[in-house]
Amino acid sequence: MSSLDRAELREVSAAVLAVTSHLSARDVLQTIVTSARKLLGARYAALGVPDAAGSFAEFVVDGITDEEWAAIGPLPRQHGVLGAMLHDPKPVLLDDIHDHPGFEGYWPAAHPDLRAFLGMPITDGDEILGGLYLANKPGGFTAADSELLTLLAAHAAIALVNARLYERGRELSILEERTRIARELHDAVTQKLFSLRLTAEAASTLLERDPARAAEQLATVRQLAAEAVDELHAVVTGLLPAELAGDGMALALRKHVELLDRVHEASVSFTAGDLPKLSPPQQEAVFRIAQEALHNALRHSGAAAVDVALFARDRVVYLLVSDNGRGFDPTEAGRATRRLGLASMRDRARVAGGKLTVASGAGGTTIRMEVPLDGR
Repeated sequence: MSSLDRAELREVSAAVLAVTSHLSARDVLQTIVTSARKLLGARYAALGVPDAAGSFAEFVVDGITDEEWAAIGPLPRQHGVLGAMLHDPKPVLLDDIHDHPGFEGYWPAAHPDLRAFLGMPITDGDEILGGLYLANKPGGFTAADSELLTLLAAHAAIALVNARLYERGRELSILEERTRIARELHDAVTQKLFSLRLTAEAASTLLERDPARAAEQLATVRQLAAEAVDELHAVVTGLLPAELAGDGMALALRKHVELLDRVHEASVSFTAGDLPKLSPPQQEAVFRIAQEALHNALRHSGAAAVDVALFARDRVVYLLVSDNGRGFDPTEAGRATRRLGLASMRDRARVAGGKLTVASGAGGTTIRMEVPLDGR
């Protein structure tokens, strides 16, 4: 075939455009199969993509009706000529498929009898992704037909690789979203629930001997429960924390510290200087790291005092969370990292373009976060 007429060019164009469109992978493969059958004058065409169970994840056909396809029965297995082509990257051109050494001598009852055959493996480098099969062309297939089918198989390969990349990207997005939700639940909601539990226990002990103070504690329980609901909503929808959206970072952190100071026995204080405007992701990172550091200090350190400082110097915003608790042993850093969520805090700081350092010893622990405004 030295040249293509207009009809043939339209078929090639349809196959090429299908690959670059937003059609599903199956629709692209169906377009390629249909174009191949028409271009090469075959009676039947099919394209198979194998699965790991010995059958085919995709198997599209052209040249038979839906009723005929249904009558043939289940999808073919990876045996015979089809199976052989999944392990050999060379094309198969036969005047009669019955002469192929892999032919098993029978078809399903409703299957058409195939004779002239042209099979083209669909490859990506050394990997065989599937096969493109044509059968029953009057007069048989030629070397020129094989050359043209090689082109169409290449387009099928592009479609399959694109579909694979899309699926991997989707899986990665799901994994990232699961990681985000797990981190948010740990960094925010867990802390709210911990404070809520402590406050509820305090209210229970005060109920009989000091009803007025018990009522105050129950009011705090209601406030914490409402905030936990807001946090859950923000986690699920990926929004900024409700506090940040309404109050801004410094005010939101001050309110959080004041609440913790009321709930816990330890003294919790907050100081802030004039701050430049941070991006929403940077604000959230500072806020969440402060929450996590406070949670660790109040739950694990045994500290009598926890201080939070937020200030800017030389175009760098600093967050310091310091306690006078027992600290932790640097030789047990692996276990401490898991227990205190340090990996999560470092990851948040990195994503925000900053860095996190931890100093801990017998005199207490200081969590230090630095966020350069110019991203350096």
